[in-house]
Amino acid sequence: MENQLLILLSEEGAEAERVAELTGYLRRELLDLDVDDVTAVAGEEVPPGARAVDVTQIGSLLVALGSSATALSQVVTVLRGWLGRCQDERPSLRLTLDDDVLEISEATDEQVSEAFDLFVQRHTPAGA
Repeated sequence: MENQLLILLSEEGAEAERVAELTGYLRRELLDLDVDDVTAVAGEEVPPGARAVDVTQIGSLLVALGSSATALSQVVTVLRGWLGRCQDERPSLRLTLDDDVLEISEATDEQVSEAFDLFVQRHTPAGA
């Protein structure tokens, strides 16, 4: 079975449309990488005037990493840059790969970098 990374993006107090927009931007960046696919876990577009939308599902992306040894590292590099460009509000991220979960929220750039590095190291085969 191929490696699949689940990314959950959220932003405190954000409307569903804002989360959908952020998720769409991130998805487009991830599709440029050496990954098999990046799919939205729930509907990609929020119906106009919708009230009962689960914002956590809107912000969910499933990244099929495939067999590339560098795919996870590439994804993390994009996530670092993407978070760095979020000026107004800094979204929270939750990454899940196998049974390993990494949550990034209200961290300094240095803390984010260290956490991402450790996450990648845990999922990189020895000698890769």
